[in-house]
Amino acid sequence: MGVPTPFHSRTFPLCKSMRWREWAGCFAPEKYDTVHDNEYVLFRQSAGLFDISPLFKYDIRGKDAAAFLSRVLTRDVAKLKLHQVAYCCWCDEEGWVIDDGTVSWLGDGWYRLTSANPTYRWLRLNTRGFDVKIEDVSTAVAALAVQGPTSRDVLLDSSDVPVDALKFFNLAHGHIGDVPVIVSRTGYTGDLGYEVWTEARHAERMYDAILDGGRKHLVGPAGLLALDIVRIEAGFIMADVDYTGSHHAMIDAQRSTPYELGLGWTVHLDRDPFVGQEALRREVARGSQWAMVGLEIDWDELEAEFDKHGLPPHVSTMAWRSMTPVFDGVGTQQVGRATSGTWSPLLKKNLALATVEARFAEVGTVLKIEQTVEFERKYVTARVVKRPFFDPPRKKSTPTKGTPDKVAVGAASS
Repeated sequence: MGVPTPFHSRTFPLCKSMRWREWAGCFAPEKYDTVHDNEYVLFRQSAGLFDISPLFKYDIRGKDAAAFLSRVLTRDVAKLKLHQVAYCCWCDEEGWVIDDGTVSWLGDGWYRLTSANPTYRWLRLNTRGFDVKIEDVSTAVAALAVQGPTSRDVLLDSSDVPVDALKFFNLAHGHIGDVPVIVSRTGYTGDLGYEVWTEARHAERMYDAILDGGRKHLVGPAGLLALDIVRIEAGFIMADVDYTGSHHAMIDAQRSTPYELGLGWTVHLDRDPFVGQEALRREVARGSQWAMVGLEIDWDELEAEFDKHGLPPHVSTMAWRSMTPVFDGVGTQQVGRATSGTWSPLLKKNLALATVEARFAEVGTVLKIEQTVEFERKYVTARVVKRPFFDPPRKKSTPTKGTPDKVAVGAASS
């Protein structure tokens, strides 16, 4: 049975749909209204509020904190600067990815690691020889994502944090009203956005202040269904959907390495020993077997298959999360599987994330993806394209207040 997050007293009355999902043991709204279209528009047109409190959160403190994290993560945490955030993953001794998340340097000898799955025991098992203290603050810390073109203005009008000067993947300490907060320039939408962290006891006041301060910037709550669409548009993978963590996999064929997931850029290979280093070195020497790619599914072909049955094309308004076979360009040999996808209201394209044999991963490669039309299996062209599918300049820039880099309203709402 799920438990409420620290924001539940605020999100529950706003959730008119009464559609909830369990996320990491917590209640999470799928959508607030009868449809999630408007929540998608918030993320891409103004600012959406998304409760990320269910993330697992671990504070690592002590004089060896950076050295310890460098030992268990694929990134060299010692290279981080104060108040910097880094995306990272961590592996077992065989180089298989256990999970991915972020690591932040919050203060003197104080770091915070976030993860999709429980990681406390594994962290503790690796502390021998390090002067560190690990604290599970998953329930003690509330977190709220403020994402979208006007998110910067929302926080400027509701906090004293200098978000106008906050660089991509950096953080700052400050207040929202009298509530002490940490604001990081991070998010899971691939757009301009921030994540706000505070003690759980302050959550309600923080939520009220952000919602009230951001009304003129059209801020509003958004749920999981809208988030799933924007994260696919951004090309972001999801644990337990696009890959299976090593500790959850039943066989090696279900496991993945950072290079196979497109996370090779998070691996600092040539440095002091870290968990999985030797296995990853061997992989680099021989080459990876698999690769994560973005696919664009041919709309005209899909429409033609429906037309053969006298039907209009049908594409779900929700993102999908199901293993779908991917074949070579002539449709005779299976070369991988798509794991999640969506129709992009903004890009007007049918998109998917897929794992394919590395030899088929080059941008421009023509493949086939299985699609079901009137209970019949069809094979529709899917081309390998560059990820992210959506990558606006505002994601990393610091736009001038009041002039967000918006897209046309009609493009996102039609």
